[in-house]
Amino acid sequence: MKEKAAPARRSTRNEATVKLRSLTFVPEPILDGQSANASIVRESSETAFMNLRGPGASGIDSFRLSSAHALLSCMPGDRTALGFGPKSMVAVPAGDEQHNLDTRSLKEPYMTETGNPSPDSEIANGGSPAIAVSTPSSSHAANDQVETQVAPLPTILVIDDELLDMELLADTLGTDYEMLFATEGIAGLEIAVAKSPDLILLDVMMPGIDGYEVYKRLRENPRTNEIPVIFITGLGDVAAETRGLTLGAVDYITKPINPEPVKARVHTQIKAKLTRDKLTQLASTDGLTGLANRSYFDAMLAYECARHARSGAELSLILLDIDHFKIFNDTYGHVCGDDCLREVAHAISAVAVRATDIVARYGGEEFVLLLPETHLQGAVMLAEKVRKSISNLALPHKNSAAKHVTASLGVASARMLPGSVTYNIVEEADKQLYAAKAGGRNRVSFRKFDEAG
Repeated sequence: MKEKAAPARRSTRNEATVKLRSLTFVPEPILDGQSANASIVRESSETAFMNLRGPGASGIDSFRLSSAHALLSCMPGDRTALGFGPKSMVAVPAGDEQHNLDTRSLKEPYMTETGNPSPDSEIANGGSPAIAVSTPSSSHAANDQVETQVAPLPTILVIDDELLDMELLADTLGTDYEMLFATEGIAGLEIAVAKSPDLILLDVMMPGIDGYEVYKRLRENPRTNEIPVIFITGLGDVAAETRGLTLGAVDYITKPINPEPVKARVHTQIKAKLTRDKLTQLASTDGLTGLANRSYFDAMLAYECARHARSGAELSLILLDIDHFKIFNDTYGHVCGDDCLREVAHAISAVAVRATDIVARYGGEEFVLLLPETHLQGAVMLAEKVRKSISNLALPHKNSAAKHVTASLGVASARMLPGSVTYNIVEEADKQLYAAKAGGRNRVSFRKFDEAG
C-alpha cells in the first residue's frame, strides 16, 4: 500500500506520532548496527530509524554500515536521525525521540532453533540504537486525504562499493523505481533473496567476493536465478564486459555512469522482466486460490532440503486438510466449495507472513506450508494460528461437528542429512495429519524426528 503524497508543508509533532503508532515495530530496540542489518533483512522491513548520536560509532560509520542492507532514500527529519524508507513516510520531528511509543510487536514471531520467541530480543552491548520498522498495518494521510492505492514500482538492487556511483544511480532511477543498495556482495545476496528485485546492477570489482562470484551464487539459488543482472564495469574494460555477457548478464554499464543511456538500458530490461514474470506466475500459480501450485512447491522443497542439509538448520512443514470437504461440496455445491477454498487460502496467507515461507495448494482441499529454518515449536505455533484463522472464518458447514468449516493440520520438523529424500518430511507430516483427523479433527498433531535421510 502506497500513500498519496501530502501537500508540501511541515508535519506536526502529533501527526508524526500518529504515523508511527500506525506501524508495526520489532519488539525491542536493537543496539548495534550488525544486529539491525540482520533484522532489517530478516523481517523484510520497509523503514529503519537509526539514532546516529549513540556511543561507539559516528553518524557516517552507522550510515555506511546500514547502507549494506537498507533502502537509501533518506527522509527529511531531525539531523540527529536518518530514516531509510519510502519518502512519503513522516519522519520523527526534532525533540520527539523520547516520546513514549507503543513498540510491542503486532504479530508473534516464529520460534528459533534455540526456542527463543524472537531473534530480535537479543540486544548486543554498545553501538547506536536502531529500530527496524515493518510494513504499516494502517496509515493516516496528512490533511485527512483519502488514501489511494498505487501499483508498486519495479525494484532495482544496486550492489556497488562506490557510494558516489550509488548516489548517481539513485538520482537517475529513483523517480521510476524502488531502489535497494548494498555495498558488498554478501549483503547484496541477502537482499536479493529477501526482496526479489526486478533487476540487479552489479559492480564487477568489489571488496570481498567480486561481481562474478555474486552472479554465480545468484544463479545457484532458485529464488534469485531468474533475476536479470546488468554488470557495471570500468570504461574500456572489454575483457570484463565480455566475461559478464558470456556468463549470462543481460547488459553492462560502463563507468563513469552516463544517466540517459542507463535509463534506457534499465527500462528495456525491466519491461522484459515484468513480461516474463507474468508468464512465470501463470505457470507456478494455482488458478483457483492464487497460491503457489504443486509443481512450484515440489521444486522449492527439493531446494530447501538440499540447502538445509548443507547448513544443518531445522526445516519444518505443515500439511493441512479441510475437514469433511467432500460432504461440504455435496451439501452446498462446487461453486460454494471453490469459494471455501479461496477463503481458506486467504486465511492461511494472512498468518504465514514471512517472506521465506511458501504456502501452496497441495491438491484438492489440501494445503502445505514450507517453513525454512524453523524450529518445531515455532511451526506448531504457526499451525495453531492457521487453524484458528480458518475456524474464525465461520463458514457454515452444518454436517461438521463444529457447524462451520474447520481444518486438521500435521506438522513435521527435521534436520536434513546430505542426500536427503524430500518425501521423508512430507510423509511424516502426512502421518501427523491423519493423526489429527483420528483424534477428532480441527486440531494440530506434530512430531520432530532428529534426522531425515
